[in-house]
Amino acid sequence: MIGPWLFAAAPFLLWGSPVFGEWALSYLLALAIGVTFQYGGLIGMVPETGAALWWRALKVDSLSLTSWQIGMYGWMAIAIFVLIGPMSPTEPIFWFMMQIAMACGFITAYPMNWFLVKAGIKTAM
Repeated sequence: MIGPWLFAAAPFLLWGSPVFGEWALSYLLALAIGVTFQYGGLIGMVPETGAALWWRALKVDSLSLTSWQIGMYGWMAIAIFVLIGPMSPTEPIFWFMMQIAMACGFITAYPMNWFLVKAGIKTAM
């Protein structure tokens, strides 16, 4: 949720598009925050410590987050490039589309999270 506001304050293009710039910024922010939370959640729950624990947190969160973003960005691509057009985080329609996008992200992330738990990489909560 931080990314759209930061991007609105300092937009940039990626592959000639502000949409891809915003998505890249949001992905990197989500990954940094997510890995930090994973690390904190794994402390004391798994035998790894230090760099090994950071690596495990990165594996868990990068796979989970990437599968989430596929669904979320997939829906937002449909909303932006097919249905509505560019939206601003100051518009209610943006947040309505984000709610649908997050549901799509849940659908695409569920199989990956199931696999990560089954493989013992992620701890069931």
